[in-house]
Amino acid sequence: MFVGSRPVTMLNRFIPLILSVGIVGYLYLFVGERAAIATGLGVALGISLYHAAFGFTSAWRRFLTERWGAGLKAQVIMLAIVVTLFFPVLDSGSIFGHRAGGFVAPAGTGVAVGAFIFGIGMQIAGGCASGTLFTVGGGSIRMVVTLITFMLGSVLATINLPFWHGLPKLKPLSMVSLWGWEFALVLHLIVFLVLYLFIRKIERKVPTQIEAGGNETSFTIRITQGPWPLVLGAVALALLNFAMLASLGHPWGITSGITLWGGKLVTFFGADLSDIPYWSGRVAAIDRSLFKSDSSATNIGIIAGAMSAAVLAGKFGKSQNVNTKGIITALIGGLMLGYGARLAYGCNIGAFFSGVASGSLHGWLWLFTALAGNLIGVRIRKKINL
Repeated sequence: MFVGSRPVTMLNRFIPLILSVGIVGYLYLFVGERAAIATGLGVALGISLYHAAFGFTSAWRRFLTERWGAGLKAQVIMLAIVVTLFFPVLDSGSIFGHRAGGFVAPAGTGVAVGAFIFGIGMQIAGGCASGTLFTVGGGSIRMVVTLITFMLGSVLATINLPFWHGLPKLKPLSMVSLWGWEFALVLHLIVFLVLYLFIRKIERKVPTQIEAGGNETSFTIRITQGPWPLVLGAVALALLNFAMLASLGHPWGITSGITLWGGKLVTFFGADLSDIPYWSGRVAAIDRSLFKSDSSATNIGIIAGAMSAAVLAGKFGKSQNVNTKGIITALIGGLMLGYGARLAYGCNIGAFFSGVASGSLHGWLWLFTALAGNLIGVRIRKKINL
């Protein structure tokens, strides 16, 4: 009976993945090809994020506190791959016969302040934007709280955007447009090489089973149930971001989708957003399907993909942190994540990953000010024994 039940148990673990694929198919048939593509890419991103445990927050914290460099080195590799793929396409302005453009935003006070707030929020909440979504998919109750306040914080920021956007800033600057894709690419690759060597020089090696490449599990089990090596996650995220550019015409972004969710939530409870400039022209989106927004559809796909991966690995809902301190920090950290991301034209994905991939100066400004915020956030974590 035990032996016969094992295949059934393993088959049950595939149910969330089968449902996710079924939803993508339904969207393709009844909602539209674009919604299906955005959601499908989200599912793939969620699986990759979960199995590789690709968290920006933990990687930055461990580098700052332990000099553990594997996470940051994987991020540098990811950036090197994505700019190599993005820059020629962005220079031409099209791919496969349709327009393609990057995320280029003004580098200024709003970005610096927003990224700094976001960086503190990362460490207090224990997750970034992508980290929040894939851990929600993994069954974390605490991160559900973070996601809700992330939504509310981003809506709150839309009220103050005219003030922040009125502060000193540079015009949107694309290094691809300024220098041409060849020179911009060479310069970026040199910078990434220097960063990689710098991290490698000062890191303290912390051997883990993944880094050692242990052979305790087969390749098939490792791919389907995890954990993945960090570099594999980095390559997957870079390729999937490019797939989004190639199919939807823009890079991967998260914050606008979460802001839309927040707008729907507060409107449901009676709020009127029509007088807020940010929502001018966006109010109609609140009444439409969540799958009509690329970012929203991708975010839903990430949660579904991470849930599929977690159930397949037999880890769904494990490692909960639902004590009072955990909930309070999730509330505060989520608000900071949402507010900061909206000011900074995006989060660790839309502003940093996709901003740098787009050759935008604001992506680099986001990185350095968010790192400063993380440094403060790490100290706060230590003081409150989080």
